[in-house]
Amino acid sequence: MRKDWDPIWDEKWGWKVDFYIEGERVRRRLGLRDKSFKRIASQKAEQLYRELWERRLNPIAQREGTPFWKAAKGYVDAGGEARFLPKLIRHFGEHTLIEDIDEPQIVGAGAVIYPGRAPDTIRRQVRVPITAVIRWAQGTRRRPSTDNRRVRWLTPEEAEALLEAAAALTLPRHPNPEPYTLAKIAFLLGSGCRTGECFAAKVDDWNAGTRQLWIPAIEVGAGKTRGSARWVKLPERSVELMGDLPLKGRMFRTPYGKEIKLIDGGGGQMQAAFNKARDAAGLGDDVTPHVLRHTWATWFYAQTRDFGTLMDQGGWSKADMANRYRKLAPDDLSERLLKHGWDFRREMPEDQRIRLRVVGDE
Repeated sequence: MRKDWDPIWDEKWGWKVDFYIEGERVRRRLGLRDKSFKRIASQKAEQLYRELWERRLNPIAQREGTPFWKAAKGYVDAGGEARFLPKLIRHFGEHTLIEDIDEPQIVGAGAVIYPGRAPDTIRRQVRVPITAVIRWAQGTRRRPSTDNRRVRWLTPEEAEALLEAAAALTLPRHPNPEPYTLAKIAFLLGSGCRTGECFAAKVDDWNAGTRQLWIPAIEVGAGKTRGSARWVKLPERSVELMGDLPLKGRMFRTPYGKEIKLIDGGGGQMQAAFNKARDAAGLGDDVTPHVLRHTWATWFYAQTRDFGTLMDQGGWSKADMANRYRKLAPDDLSERLLKHGWDFRREMPEDQRIRLRVVGDE
């Protein structure tokens, strides 16, 4: 026997309901576009039906709370990331309160909206935005920092001057340039890694075929690596400048070719050689090795507009921290990067790349 709230399948809009509450017709979409989700649709439909009857029969004892859609709108108006919210708003509908969204609700939303997707995708596109909206509405969200003391990043032209200077560095009583400082700078510009992570990188974790390095997040002395295990992908320009890598052990060495000693809380082991290259390039003392991380974030986002991958590859768990690293940049930054060989875009067929090249690339 069909119940009043039983959902109806619509080929265009997915599951919906069509019933009456004391003569008032209720027609709504349930935000479920997979026909196999009939059981979930029935549960949502019944919940909606009973809530509407409760409101009609007991209008005074309405439960206080904030609808998710309303909290999401306020979150976006306050400057929050809106990218993944429309699907979540459709899923939760008009009446789901943030007070009702618990762990099962979050897990269920991920299963319905992104069936079969990787856990990290669901975390980034479901759990993170839901949590951000709820925390904003409850006043418990960490406020973005107004500290903007670190605003320095390198233009492509400044970076090329630094790389050229690093390629010419020599050691006392060694006539040939030492290649190790150049390799580290090229890696940091192309990966966004912290200096400690660079020093700890191992050849065994390098995949030359995909130009990817695994950051294992277990090395003492590798900065904040413990909380940010991840893959980082390098552009071809970085790999070319890095040259031949050691056969085993650490990927990056001291100017004398020895493995860098990791220091807990360190990261300045390349400072002396870096300063020589920086001064030879005519850059100021506000340019430090850590500026290369700010530079990568600014370059990567300007060219890809991919904030999710920026967070993943940069090893940031909070969006406002990633935002501190990517700086305001001129509209032509992507074109200037391409002219110097820096391409952070996702790989695509060559004919598409040709159409995207800027005039003067040839």
